[in-house]
Amino acid sequence: MKPTIHTLESAPTASKPLLEESKKTYGMLPNLHGALAGSPELLTAYKALHGWFESTSLTEEERTVVWQTINVEHACHYCVPAHTAIAHMRKVDPAVTDALRDGTPLPTERLEVLRSLTLELVRNRGHVSKTQLEAFQAAGYTEQNLLEVVLGLAQKTISNYVNHLTDTPVDAPFQKFQW
Repeated sequence: MKPTIHTLESAPTASKPLLEESKKTYGMLPNLHGALAGSPELLTAYKALHGWFESTSLTEEERTVVWQTINVEHACHYCVPAHTAIAHMRKVDPAVTDALRDGTPLPTERLEVLRSLTLELVRNRGHVSKTQLEAFQAAGYTEQNLLEVVLGLAQKTISNYVNHLTDTPVDAPFQKFQW
């Protein structure tokens, strides 16, 4: 069984207002939101997590590192191009987005430490070595930042997994960043 990518017309009744809000916010209905709409609760959770992660103390660049590190590690065909486009719109240094997509070193040690910690969280299902935590703290990150990375991981796990289940088509505005 492959989940449906819903439109405003086909979505469950409880998802329709959420999809209308997405269309108003983004000027289109992202296919990811259509995929999530099969469960109004999941769409609601995803949108809430996204909003909360956007309001964390992490900078735009740091949020991009967290998102794209997870997207690349999960090999998400939809989220890597989507977050590349989002990073470009938000004026994140292209050297950062290119390094994240290509798996090459990031331009600063601080961002590299953030990527390393995020990867260890993903790969070890939340277990992080004392050495990694010390490096994270030495780079100037806080306990709050550590917990915020977990929030970003929760959001990306939902989107990445759903995109794998639905083989979500990449939206037209993101296609030039196919990965």
